[in-house]
Amino acid sequence: MQISSVNDVKIYNLSHGKSLPEWLSDRRKRQLQKKDVDIQRRIELIQDFEMPTVCTSIKVSRDGQFILAAGTYKPRIRCYDTYQLSLKFERCLDSDVVAFDVLSDDYSKLVFLHYDRYVEFHSQHGHYYKTRIPKFGRDFSYHYPSCDLYFVGASSEVYRLNLEQGRFLNSLQTDAVENNVCDINPVHHLFATGTSEGRVECWDPRVRNRVGLLDCALSSLSEGTEVQGLPSISALKFHGSLNMAVGTSTGQVLLCDLRSSQPLLVKDHFYNLPINSLNFHDQLDLVVSSDSKIIKIWNKDTGKLFSSIQPQVNINDVCMYPNSGMLFTANEDPKMNTFYIPALGPAPRWCSFLDNLTEELEESPESTVYDDYKFVTRKDLDNLGLSHLVGSSLLKAYMHGFFMDIRLYHKVKSMANPFAYEEYRKDKIRQKIEESRTQRVQVKKLPKVNKELALKLMEEGDDEAELTSRTKKGKALPSILGDDRFKVMFENPDYQVDEQSDEFRLLNPIVSKVGQKWKKKLRLLAQQDATSQQVADDEEEPEGRASSEEESSDDDKSWVEEVREQRRLLRQEDRDRRRQERKEADRNTVLLEREQNGGDKTSNMTKSKKTSQPQFYQIKAGEEFRSFNDMAHKQKLQKASLEDRLKMEEYSGVSNVADTAVGSKQLTFTLKKSEQQRKQQQAERDHHEERKKLRRSAGHLSSRRGRGWGGRGRGRR
Repeated sequence: MQISSVNDVKIYNLSHGKSLPEWLSDRRKRQLQKKDVDIQRRIELIQDFEMPTVCTSIKVSRDGQFILAAGTYKPRIRCYDTYQLSLKFERCLDSDVVAFDVLSDDYSKLVFLHYDRYVEFHSQHGHYYKTRIPKFGRDFSYHYPSCDLYFVGASSEVYRLNLEQGRFLNSLQTDAVENNVCDINPVHHLFATGTSEGRVECWDPRVRNRVGLLDCALSSLSEGTEVQGLPSISALKFHGSLNMAVGTSTGQVLLCDLRSSQPLLVKDHFYNLPINSLNFHDQLDLVVSSDSKIIKIWNKDTGKLFSSIQPQVNINDVCMYPNSGMLFTANEDPKMNTFYIPALGPAPRWCSFLDNLTEELEESPESTVYDDYKFVTRKDLDNLGLSHLVGSSLLKAYMHGFFMDIRLYHKVKSMANPFAYEEYRKDKIRQKIEESRTQRVQVKKLPKVNKELALKLMEEGDDEAELTSRTKKGKALPSILGDDRFKVMFENPDYQVDEQSDEFRLLNPIVSKVGQKWKKKLRLLAQQDATSQQVADDEEEPEGRASSEEESSDDDKSWVEEVREQRRLLRQEDRDRRRQERKEADRNTVLLEREQNGGDKTSNMTKSKKTSQPQFYQIKAGEEFRSFNDMAHKQKLQKASLEDRLKMEEYSGVSNVADTAVGSKQLTFTLKKSEQQRKQQQAERDHHEERKKLRRSAGHLSSRRGRGWGGRGRGRR
């Protein structure tokens, strides 16, 4: 059972909860009722109160003992006995039911209008008679004094079938193209039909003439209403002898008086959906109107909303149980909903226990389903150490997290963090201290990474802000320090600027000159704005331009010289480094030879001196950034043959490092072949030479024409 409150009116959904399958055994059902909380809270007012697929319409017999519902699939009619709170019988039909009515006080006389134009009559034992109307029907009404059935549908005629004589009578010819709904007044038996043009035609069955015409299409439109088409009549219901409620296809309900051509009240559902059901509550003067989304209960005199019901599925029909606060709905769902509203009236006699139940619930407010559970995410489970419970019955998956019992959550929370109050107290004290510190002088805090760059950006930002405040022109640009996109550059040590690298030393003069030029420009603009006037600025403008051009040319020359100087220093450092490496290599070889052979020291020293002496080469144009050792090696390779170069590359296996013009390194290397690969290649070459010696040549065979079998054949001929 689900409890909701709309406009301070309690609404009890008695059909809410899980439904148990019919094929389950009684023992299995009892076990589920013990384990599942939803099944324990479920109230099964009427057993098996549902359809296989969809319920289209629902009605209550006049004596109030039987509830009849029509549905699909397969097309069927079900009758429920309220005294037994169970299904009485079920009958399958040949086609879907458009509308049906109960002609007797109980279920013994039923009439069904089918989609295939057939009208089927059922008695207490089952099917009784079947006939057909000329056009497809949409609704029908029963005239008790004359025992006539009035059928309306996709035709301008209203067909009359007399049940006493068992034959069709003369039809009523209307001015409409099609008729959607019809109803007969229970007091003076006036017949009314709603047309697709938005009109209501009233006929007197005694004289078979039209006695009135009411145009509801224009009256239903109010100011500000968006019109997408002509409103047609979708629902019709009489109340008393003079009042009538009309529902349109655009979602409006009109309360009309038969003596007036204008409606007394227009109520809009604001869903722009056709009204499919209209009912009156006599005790409280309320109107119950519904479309496929919502059921609205409102006052018929003022139009003030009393309450509303919005199920989770679309509504096909609404039936109110007489003289009570209970109503049934036929939905686009197998389950038929049962709502009980104590404010509308008491519960029916066959379920009077609902009054006591609702009184107890009102005295002790019922907690909602989620009050006993706590929603937690996976991160919360990791913090609490409950990740191993995922997949168990203690956690119920819901959206991006889980529901767990609130008692378990509080218990684990207290065990996982027993000092939560102390941490909360420390956080509050820390917040107050930070608030008091904001009133003091703010000290600039430099980040841990790239402190020099951050300090430079701070100074440039201060200068720019001061300049914009003085000139009052434009707005200061946002700093990189406050941009989240560059936040990692001042936090991750991998982004630390290495000032000793070759790239930085080559690019640093350009960056430094750009920064100096920016600072000079800021200072110059500030001085001009503070000391000079507008006229003096206009007169001195050409000189200022010339001086700025001269400064820019001087700056360009200066940073070019600095770049050249940095390149020269880099070349010198590279030569010194290579020379030092060669010395170390020679020293190592000498020591190795001494240990192995114990040879003459003087000869080794002379050899090492000869090898350590520098060799000079002529530098060609465009090779000033390359090392001398690489140039000599390349010249030797160019003079050598292709075979020698391949052998050198094959057996050397060393990597070659070359400098590019920008200052970066280019590394090329070849893999040294293993001893097994060299042996395999040598074996293949020996095998090839051996095959050459054993091969017999075919030089003794002549290729002249005329010899062989062909020549002999031609000679014989």
